[in-house]
Amino acid sequence: MDRREFLAGSAALGLAGSPAYHTEFRDKKYRVGLIGCGWYGKCDLIRLLQVAPVEVVSLCDVDKRMLDGAVELFTHRQESKKRPHAFSDYREMLKHKDLDIVIVGTPDHWHALNMIAAVEAGADVYCQKPISVDVREGQAMLTAARKHKRVVQIGTQRRSTPHLAEAREIVRSGRLGKIALVETCCYYHMRASGHPASVPPPNYLDWEMWTGPAPMRPYNPIAHPRGWRAFMEYGNGIVGDMCVHMLDMVRWMMGLGWPKSVSSVGGILVDKASISNISDTQSACFDYGETKVLWQHRTWGHASDPQYPWSATLYGDKGTLKASVMGYDFIPAQGQPIHKDVTYELEQYPEDKVEPDLEKHVAPAIRHHMQDFLKAVEKRSRPVADIEEGHISTATCILANLAMKTGRTLEWDAVHQNIKNDPEANHMLYRPYRKPWAHPGDKS
Repeated sequence: MDRREFLAGSAALGLAGSPAYHTEFRDKKYRVGLIGCGWYGKCDLIRLLQVAPVEVVSLCDVDKRMLDGAVELFTHRQESKKRPHAFSDYREMLKHKDLDIVIVGTPDHWHALNMIAAVEAGADVYCQKPISVDVREGQAMLTAARKHKRVVQIGTQRRSTPHLAEAREIVRSGRLGKIALVETCCYYHMRASGHPASVPPPNYLDWEMWTGPAPMRPYNPIAHPRGWRAFMEYGNGIVGDMCVHMLDMVRWMMGLGWPKSVSSVGGILVDKASISNISDTQSACFDYGETKVLWQHRTWGHASDPQYPWSATLYGDKGTLKASVMGYDFIPAQGQPIHKDVTYELEQYPEDKVEPDLEKHVAPAIRHHMQDFLKAVEKRSRPVADIEEGHISTATCILANLAMKTGRTLEWDAVHQNIKNDPEANHMLYRPYRKPWAHPGDKS
């Protein structure tokens, strides 16, 4: 987004008028901070502002241009018109301990340190998925949330998507019968292509701080903003980005926890010329005993079902359910099929119509997810996408990447949080941090 687009979008948001707050949250004046002012960080915070009159107190980003734009946006967007404080270091922001809620919208390799520091500062947290880049990070995040008695909601908002909640009731009612196989997939052509040369980072970006605990790579124009998912140094590939949503949705619908084992094959099989080091082709099997959950992604070719290019298909002996962000189809063995499209809320929230870069079909799900989060904050209860659920879904996806890397099926011990009988793979549950950053899983 260039400056002209940003200002146009900001003006449109400012002219949209006061939002019709959910009655339950009209009097909430939580003080909020955002770490990571890029695409989804702003998207999440705007959805929170739409459902409750929170006060945006602080914003943090290592990209000065992005940070300045966010300050202007939220100064105009919030009712008080107060100018949020701006920080380039999340530790400086959190040391004031003046925040009730922190949204973590940074690249994946920062989630663990950001979230743990926020709960240590006394804040409840809304953290984007996947929660971590290694399994030990996720365990440390769960431990910190429980130790400090903080509410942590993970941005796996399929659990708050209206039409998917309806589809879940079909599953829970038993109308599919015995579900022995689930196929999940993503066939979006979303992997970065090309091989641009590395260049010095722009003067408005602190690349050293952006990289943080991740392995240092030379700055490349693909990486920032938004292109960082093309590199395993900063995330978990397409399995961590897209499978985590569908796997988490299936677990939620079916009441599944940890898999018994995970296997995976794939790699860079087609686009070998790209600078991207994430797989362009990958299949995985998550074995839950009586139910096998399969995953497949290809960043090339056609989707097997063009109506469901990113989706889950649950096969039961009494019917089949196809579910995606855009709708669902229930096809019973006997009786009438049911079709439901995604619910938009463009009339209730007209600012959605003009917000730059907004996934309009996802906005209602994020709002419902924020409402669930606020209810949990108020009641001091577990939200629908509690940190433990986020840890299970994230770690399971990480295990798929490790299974592909080792070429072995990995048996998971959910009690001891280890891979059975595989010291080499167990060692990979932990990724060393770049100094001077300390991994939260390190023993003191």
